[in-house]
This record gives sequence, C-alpha cells and structure tokens, in this order.
Amino acid sequence: MKTRICGTGSALPEKRVTNDDLSRFLETSDEWIKSRTGIGARHLAVEETLTGLTARAAESALQEAGVKPEELDLILSATLSADHILPSLSCELQRELGAVNAAAFDLNAACSGFLFALQTADAYIKSGQYQTILVTGGEILSRLMDWNDRSTCVLFGDGAGAVVVKADETYGILGSVQGTDGVKGDVLSCENRKNQNPYIAGTKDSAYVSMNGQEVYKFAVRTVPGAIHAAVEKAGLTIEDIDWFLLHQANIRIIEAVSKRLHVPMDQFPTNLQECGNISAGSVPILLHHVNERGMLHKGDKIVLAGFGAGLSWGASVLTW
Repeated sequence: MKTRICGTGSALPEKRVTNDDLSRFLETSDEWIKSRTGIGARHLAVEETLTGLTARAAESALQEAGVKPEELDLILSATLSADHILPSLSCELQRELGAVNAAAFDLNAACSGFLFALQTADAYIKSGQYQTILVTGGEILSRLMDWNDRSTCVLFGDGAGAVVVKADETYGILGSVQGTDGVKGDVLSCENRKNQNPYIAGTKDSAYVSMNGQEVYKFAVRTVPGAIHAAVEKAGLTIEDIDWFLLHQANIRIIEAVSKRLHVPMDQFPTNLQECGNISAGSVPILLHHVNERGMLHKGDKIVLAGFGAGLSWGASVLTW
C-alpha cells in the first residue's frame, strides 16, 4: 500500500511586501536581498490568522481530492508559529473544516516539518490505521521576527499549504528519509516565553528568530544532496529517473548548490521564493500546489520533496504523482 497525494492547496496573506518596501525602514536594498537570497517579495499577515490561512489551503486540497471533511481520519499540522500554544492548530483546523471524525495533532520540525508530517501520514496509512489524511504546513513567521534585524527579517514570509493523502495500490510515496543533528541546533533558534513563576525574577522580553546564515548554508548544501540520494535509493530509482525536485525555499544559492551537486539542471528545480520568501513548514506544500495548479505535474511523474532547517533537521520523500 502506498500513500498518494490526491489534492493540494495553498493560501498567502493579501499584503505583499517587496524588498523596496523593506528598504524604507531597514538599511537594505532590493539588490542586497536578491543577490544574497533570490527573494524579491514576501506576503505578511495583517488581518489573517494561521488557522484561517491553513483552512483556506485545506479546503482547496479537499476539493481537488474529492474528499469531504467528515471523511478525514486524521489531521496533521506542521508549524512552529501556531496562533495559540493550545489548542493546537490541527484542532482549530478540525473545528473550522467540520472534520468531526478526524483525530488531530501538530508537529514541529521547523522547515522540515511538512516532510516529517507527510512521512508520519505515510506510516499511519501503511500500518492500515488510517486511509485518508490531511497534512498541512504553515507559518506566520512575521510574529517571530525582529524587524530591525535585516539579516533575518528579510528572509521570511507567511502562508500555508496543504495536501490530502489517501491509500493507493499504485501511486504514491516510494521512499523517505529524515534526520536531525541537535548538537548544532543553536545556529537557528527562537526562545520561548521566559519562566515567570513566583520563585523566578523573570522578564517580559520578546524572543525573536536568530540565525547563523553561513552555518545553515553549509549544513544545507552538505546534507540535502545526501538525503535526496538516500531517499531515491530507497525508492529503487536513480537521480536520472526524477522529473522534479521540490526543495524548501530558503535561499536560491542553496537550491543552486544542490542542483550542481546532484548534476541536475535548475530547470528541474521549480522555485517560488522570489515571491514568497522562506515560509518554513509552509514552503514545500505551497510550492507543490503552485507547481500543481500550473499544470506542470503529470500522472506518473517522479518527484522529490525535500525540507531542511532548524533542529537541525532534514527530510526527503520520493513519490509517483
């Protein structure tokens, strides 16, 4: 039994913010950002909530899959920036959709989160416990940014993506890998609220995302090609068999480096970071939907999905469309 993606969806906030917009209050420029990252714009939530964005993405995925919300067995939501600590995003999504028969829980593997959630869904389906699962990845990272720090805030955007997966005899996930290196996790981090119980002189300082960009770059270009090779091998395929490589949209230089190391032309690496920036757990499912809605995917295509980021963590899956 395989786990097949039957529907995709995505949602971005209405507010589009260009690099020139950021240069009005940051010491930066369109050329500075594009030359280092490839990013030209991002969407930032103003009125939207992550629950609302994810619900919109899920509704689109359900419609394409021809699945009613009450037919869902499970909802898995990958995020590090849910609207609430509790209830979880997945439970709020269950309420919004009316998925009354679904169990629901969240996962946090940062930018690898969607891949971890997708592989969790795959395990549930292969075990026979569930047949129809909604997997989402989404973030409102703008709430975690220091908007005075040009080294981080220019990189990230907000949005959500979703897929519906079902058990299938023929098409679906062929092989997956995942991993973490917690020893190096401090190169990309964000602290939680400080402990403020009666026995601690706590502070109310806000915590923001901090990143050592060079270390993250070196980690990604070293780890991602190896993870892709391992997943492709598990699938019983070769790199030459793959039609599309859909990578986490962190930085165009990382994607170009992976392309070079795999000896695969950039034409097989679709991108949308130019308009979306880095949306962490939302990155891969949003890109997948954008590629799908443009009619680029055809039945039988072999696709690699790969995520990498904080943790440090990484994951890759190979599937037949």
